[in-house]
Parts: sequence; C-alpha cells; structure tokens
Amino acid sequence: MKMSQAVPDDLLALDAPFVTEMMEITNYMWRFGWDERNGGNISYLLKEDEVKPYLDTSRVLRNIILDFPVKELANQFFIVTGSGKFFKNVTSKPSECLGIMRVSENGDSVDLLWGLTGDGKPTSELPAHFRSHIARLRQDSDHRVIMHNHATNIIAMTFTHELNEKSFSKTLWKMCTECIVVFPEGIAILPWMIPGTDEIGIRTAEKMERYRLVVWPHHGIFGAGNAIDDAFGLIETAEKAAQVYMLTSAHQGGIKQEITDEQLIALARAFGVKPNIDFI
Repeated sequence: MKMSQAVPDDLLALDAPFVTEMMEITNYMWRFGWDERNGGNISYLLKEDEVKPYLDTSRVLRNIILDFPVKELANQFFIVTGSGKFFKNVTSKPSECLGIMRVSENGDSVDLLWGLTGDGKPTSELPAHFRSHIARLRQDSDHRVIMHNHATNIIAMTFTHELNEKSFSKTLWKMCTECIVVFPEGIAILPWMIPGTDEIGIRTAEKMERYRLVVWPHHGIFGAGNAIDDAFGLIETAEKAAQVYMLTSAHQGGIKQEITDEQLIALARAFGVKPNIDFI
C-alpha cells in the first residue's frame, strides 16, 4: 500500500509488514508463556525506504529524550514495544503498544513518528536494546532485531544448572542436534542484575560483541538476529534444548546418554559452522 493523503498515517502504518510482524511475534511469545503481563520487549531496526510508504517521516508526534547518547544510531528508524505494555494486547491495540521512532541527529533523543498513544514510552530496556544493536552492527551489517523474553525453561535452567558459559552452552548443545548449528558460538550469561538499568545494558552489549544470545539469570534471555524470524528462532531453539534438559535431568536416574564431543565436532563440520573452541 502506498502513501495516500486520503488515508491517515495511523491507519496506513497498520498495513506495514514490520508492524504486522511485530503483532504476530508478540502474540506467539505471549501464547508460548514467555511474556506474561508486560514482560519482554522487542526492537527492530528499519530502513527508511521501508517506512516511507506507510508514514510521513517529517511528521513528528513528540520528542523523547534519552538518558544515554547513541550517536552510532543517529537517523536510524526503529519499531519498538512500549514500556508497561502487555504482549497479549499488541494485536488488538497495536498503536498503543508499539511505536515507530527515529533517533535524532545527535543521538540524544528519539522522534516518535507513530504509536505509543496516550503518552506511552518505549520499552524500559531501551538502554540494553540500543547498546546491543550498536554491538551487533559492528559484527554484522545486516543485523536488525533485538528480542527479550522470559523463556520458561531457560529461566528454570538458571536455577538448577551451573551458571558458567562453557558448561551451560555445552549442555544445550548436547540436548538437541540442531543447537550447535544454530548457535555455534554458545550462549553468554550475566550475573544477576537489576533490569532496566544502564549497567545491565552495558554488560549485555559487551556480551553481544561475541554472542547472539545472552541469558539474564532468573529473568530471561536476549537474542539478536537479522530478522524477526531469525531472532525468534534462535531463542526458540535454545528454549527447546533447555526444556529437554529440564525434563531429562528431573527424570529418575537422570541423563543416561547424550551427544558426545566427537559428535558435536562432526555436526559442526557437516554443517560448515565453527563452534566456540573454548567450549569443546
């Protein structure tokens, strides 16, 4: 659908593929039980030529000051979930729960172009998101998405498994054949920290320089990807492996067999991926 004076921006934006993607994925995650209440958040880096057919990018609804400068993202467009918004409501109230914004020229604020009605604000985890976007873009120019949710079995695993990146990653690799192929670099783990702070944003971004998955113990997981499906599939794969681990480790007698190191190496070779050599 092309820009038309006859159709208001509020309605036109609802036809944008990136808006419908956000509506769909937030609903999936809520139905999976990963985003209870207002838990979880997503930010999706957009290209200007993707946005312009659906919004007048010169029309700014309001300016939102950032607590931290992100000059590296100057003039970039994002669609994000809102602070305090329930994922279950995104499909029925997208303009209230989502916002499309552009980072200012000097990177110290964002211009809201659509959504977050009624004085809504971007996700409280924006420091972690923006810093993680910057970190991932340094590694991959095609990077687009940062996704955070409360994946149930990943959280459960942080209560029962050693919180060591090597052993945690290796356990997940050994639970499902696909894991070492999907996240060959392994998974990063932070110490427990208060969410929504500048500190946790900085520490998450530091991990994102090397990893695409970062676990916040007893809280949830952050995933990065080149598309919504990519980031979601990454978390989905890790969560499935964590579920298998929780089921088998709770079974009487525990785990009796697993994928061996030799088999992990053979898998990586067969699929042309380079696993983290520190973890094997």
